[in-house]
Amino acid sequence: MTTTTSAPLCSLAEPPGSSLVTLSSRGQHQRNDRTIRSVSSGRMIHGSTSVTSLKSSPTRAHQSPVIATARQEEQQPVVGRGMAPLSSSGVLRRLRAQATPRLLTVLLAVVVGVAPRSASAITRRDFPEGFVFGAGSSAFQVEGAAAEDGRAPSIWDTFTHEGYSYDGSTADVSADQYHHYKEDVKLMHAMGLDAYRFSIAWPRLIPDGRGEINAKGLEYYNNLVDELILHGIQPHATIYHFDLPQVLQDEYGGLLSPRFIEDYTAFAEVCFKHFGDRVKHWVTLNEPNIEPIGSYDQGSQPPRRCSYPFGKNCTGGDSSTEPYIAAHHLLLAHASAVSLYRNKYQPIQGGQIGITLLGWWHEPATNTSEDAAAASRMNDFHIGWFMHPLVYGDYPPVMRSRVGDRLPRLSAEESARARGSFDFVGFNHYLILRVRSSAEEEELKDYYVDAGVQNPLLAITEGRVESPPWALGKLLEHLKVNYGNPPVVIHENGLGDSPESRGPIEYDDEYRSEFLQNYLEVLYQSIRNGSDARGYFVWSFLDVFEFIFAYRLRFGLCGVDMRAAARTRYARSSARWYAGFLRGGELRPPARSDRAYYVA
Repeated sequence: MTTTTSAPLCSLAEPPGSSLVTLSSRGQHQRNDRTIRSVSSGRMIHGSTSVTSLKSSPTRAHQSPVIATARQEEQQPVVGRGMAPLSSSGVLRRLRAQATPRLLTVLLAVVVGVAPRSASAITRRDFPEGFVFGAGSSAFQVEGAAAEDGRAPSIWDTFTHEGYSYDGSTADVSADQYHHYKEDVKLMHAMGLDAYRFSIAWPRLIPDGRGEINAKGLEYYNNLVDELILHGIQPHATIYHFDLPQVLQDEYGGLLSPRFIEDYTAFAEVCFKHFGDRVKHWVTLNEPNIEPIGSYDQGSQPPRRCSYPFGKNCTGGDSSTEPYIAAHHLLLAHASAVSLYRNKYQPIQGGQIGITLLGWWHEPATNTSEDAAAASRMNDFHIGWFMHPLVYGDYPPVMRSRVGDRLPRLSAEESARARGSFDFVGFNHYLILRVRSSAEEEELKDYYVDAGVQNPLLAITEGRVESPPWALGKLLEHLKVNYGNPPVVIHENGLGDSPESRGPIEYDDEYRSEFLQNYLEVLYQSIRNGSDARGYFVWSFLDVFEFIFAYRLRFGLCGVDMRAAARTRYARSSARWYAGFLRGGELRPPARSDRAYYVA
């Protein structure tokens, strides 16, 4: 798409030449050929007021790319303690008292009189009280400033600088949120987000991996947290999101050493101590049930460890043992941080702590009983790998029987510490993988051979991946039936698109709005059916560097012009749709949860 001007920073503007209002960072607006109403970003919109309909035609929807979309023991499950009211109101009052009277008021333009609310329409008010709507990112993917203000390299910096990312790109600048966080928070406020999920970069806060705190890193995260709370946005902080300091990888092999547990716990304590008076929602680890596969089985991600024939160009490794060792240390590190928080900080700070897992759903590739059994096993290997010890205190029985002595054992003390070590569980859900049974007894073992399946990951890079919204419902039902219905937050859900297919600047992403509507419809129905879902975060707030696809796929509600030195932000139509929904607009049913989205 050819454009002449990008929408200004901190706005929910229509693209140039469109019929909606353009909003500046000073709160000014210009009227155009539609009847509009400007509403303060602090007010809700009720009744017949709504944003423009973004329903897609069947042709457009078909062409839209996407993705990027146990048997239980007799023991009773232990679920988390529940999620406290999601509020940082006391700190918000303190910060607002310090604010100057010149605090920016951002106005949101909405179309008036589109259609009256139908009796069956779903709005955000239909979700449970306290349900949180937000959007997210992670430090390595969004911050940029890779070598500024004392930040040291992470294993992902090394990986990308050695040319191993999808297209040789790095995240050295990415969306440059390090220098644009104030504008970004204003845009979040204009959008009406309840919360923003971000991560704290270990190599920025503690460059040597342990010991001295980097004052500039501490200042940045204090400023980000304060800015969020000042604008009424809850900070949801992830402590570790893949960016292990390279120095710890070099020193003792990173996740393969039990020393990681001690260093990670010390890093977590720095976060609790310095930010916990304001951050009330902590995630210990992001996707520890997939990091060991890419990093220590397939060798496709740093530190690129694997063994023949399961990877190529690896630095060494053993695909039959190292994924399980790395995951074991991640589990113990999580439990250690939760124990520390509950004993020392939670009684004073009153926050919540949990973990976020990848939530792919596995379906049989055919109607055969063999493939059905394989899909069930794969869900136990994928979801149960962490959920089972978190709820029951040990790894799933099917993993114990199939992996044998290569699966580390939890001591009685470790089991007790892991069991119930969450107040909520986050899930990042994008897609389903269709699973085929692998009946052959292989001499060489890895994670997928142990699961008795043909490696389903090949579909992500070599074929069309399905992202049907009903899969989220199946995931939540699985958690309810098998793991005691834990409090769940959907921490990532979104749709990727390629700049090659639509041009470097893309305003019109109706397909993404439809995708979000369909997923929210399924989430709402799951809650009505008894699932204890507490929140939903769109991935991502901005276009960022994607771990698998670099800049090949864009997921942002707000686009970022990666060609411009200023990294100009602009609001896509999905951002305006989400803003309208968060202010009382309809979900526009019927949402077609049977729709399957694809990416080629």
